[in-house]
Order: sequence, then C-alpha cells, then structure tokens
Amino acid sequence: MKKVLVAINPISGTRNKEGLAARINARLTSAGFDPEIIITEYAGHAGKLAAECAAKGYHAVIAAGGDGTVNEVGTALRSSQTALGILPLGSGNGLARHLLGNIDIDHALDIIAADHIEPADYGTANGRPFLCTFGMGFDAIVSKKFAELPTRGLATYIRSAIEEYMRFTPLRYEITSGGETVEVKAFLIAVCNASQYGNNAFIAPRASVHDGLLDIVIIHAGNPLTRALAGIELFTGRLDKNMLIETMRVRSATIRHTPGPAHLDGEPISTPESVRVMCHPGDLLMFSDPAKPAFRPLLTPIESLQKDTVFRMRELLTPKS
Repeated sequence: MKKVLVAINPISGTRNKEGLAARINARLTSAGFDPEIIITEYAGHAGKLAAECAAKGYHAVIAAGGDGTVNEVGTALRSSQTALGILPLGSGNGLARHLLGNIDIDHALDIIAADHIEPADYGTANGRPFLCTFGMGFDAIVSKKFAELPTRGLATYIRSAIEEYMRFTPLRYEITSGGETVEVKAFLIAVCNASQYGNNAFIAPRASVHDGLLDIVIIHAGNPLTRALAGIELFTGRLDKNMLIETMRVRSATIRHTPGPAHLDGEPISTPESVRVMCHPGDLLMFSDPAKPAFRPLLTPIESLQKDTVFRMRELLTPKS
C-alpha cells in the first residue's frame, strides 16, 4: 500500500470539516493507499510534516486546506519523488481549481485514488516559492487586509476589495526580461504559474503549470471605469482581451518597484525594491485531472460556477457522520 500523509488545516476557509477524516480514509484505503491523517496545529506545521514525509519516501502528501497550506506542502516537496495532492478547503483554492477543475472534495479524492501524477512547474520570487500566483499592487493590498480580518470567505474578500478599490492609487513598475525593459504605471502586476487567483477569477486564462513559463499580467492604470470593466472580465475568462491588459510570458524577470506589500499564493509578504521571479520547470510532482476540459472563455467560468453550486448544495444536504 502507498503511504500518504493528509495534513488537514482546521482553520482554512469556512467549510465544515466534520466527517472529513472518515471520508478520506474510506476512499483512499479502498484505492490501495495507507493514509495517515494529521490535523495541523500551527502555521508551518504542514510544511514541516511534508518535509519529513519526503525524506521518508512517502508516495504523497495531501494538503487539505487553502492556498497557504498548499504552498507550505508544495514548497517542502520540491525536487522530491513525493507528490502533492490537494483537497480544496480554503477560501479561494486557486491551484486546486486549475488542476482539478472544481472544488468537489469527492472529485479530488477520486483523482488522488486514480494516482494520476504529473511533473509541474512552480515559481519563485526572490527565492520564495509560489505555486499559483505572486502579486504586487492592488491584489497585494487586498490580500494583506483580508489576512488581518477575523472572518474568511468570498463575501469578506469582496468587501475588502471594494473598500481598497475606492482609495487605491496605481504604482510604477520596471520589468526586465530577456534584455528588454518595460516601464508601466499599473493597477497591479500578477506573476502567474497557474490560471486563477481562486473563486473562478481567471487572472491569466492561458497560463499552464506545464510550459516552463510564467505569465506576467499587467493591468495598466486606466481609470476607475475601465478598471471596473476589467474586474468583470476577470470572471468571464476574457481578461487577456481587455485593453488594459498586457501579458509577458517569461522564464525569469526582474521587477523593480517601490518596496511594499506583495503576496505569494494569497499570503501577504513585504518585498524590497527589486524582485527576481523565476520559473522552475517540472520540479514538483502534482495530482491533476487528466480529463479536465481545455479552458474556454465564458463557458469554463460558467461551468465552474455551476459545479460550485451543485457541490455546495450537496455538502449542505449531506448528513454529517
């Protein structure tokens, strides 16, 4: 039997986790896995456990939590033969949505049970890993504000975003890659390994974790109206067609800006004046859905929203054991 660790973050997201351990144990055991389930106790605990499992040659470590938990586990599993699995329990679940197509826990367990593992890319910003997105500007300010609030969830995030939107001033950036430099005044800069922030917000609709490249998405300063329209297109999958958007696809780049807030996979950090971003191709094994349909503007976001609704209704109506 294949030894796997499941690290459950008890405070991630807003979802009720009652009965989760029993569901995990039943599904993975029947598929020939030997699951060890641990509830994490502090920030960094999941990463510590994952590093220990990689050293012991575990088949996989499953991050049952949000993007922060996924980042912890994935960071620890780099350059190892232990695969990263995800049970999406967070507020955004960006990487899980990219790899699996939805946030259905049973679907995620089925993908792990099927043992479909592929080598995938990750990025670093000044050496700090991100699996989904690294951002500066407006989204970094919102991430910082969101992390300071006592409640989580999509509604809280939207409220924080609206409050910050009303007072945010675009900033200046200098981006250098391949000997070329561009200077921009931007609402935000997002460096993307995967396609979305989470919650079906497709910041880089064409991004792939298998292409050896990072998508640097620039949302230019514009004005409040044009930025609001871009915000709508973030949820239609057509953001890359918006007139405010410029995308650079790079293996590495240096971004210079006024030192300040940034985020790694939604977790707020502070950055110095110069940030070096790099893609690390195929250096992390991940479970993914081989049958996930190719991205289609409008259709994919609509289908994802439908799947979210069905899943959440089923979760509400299913008796907890």
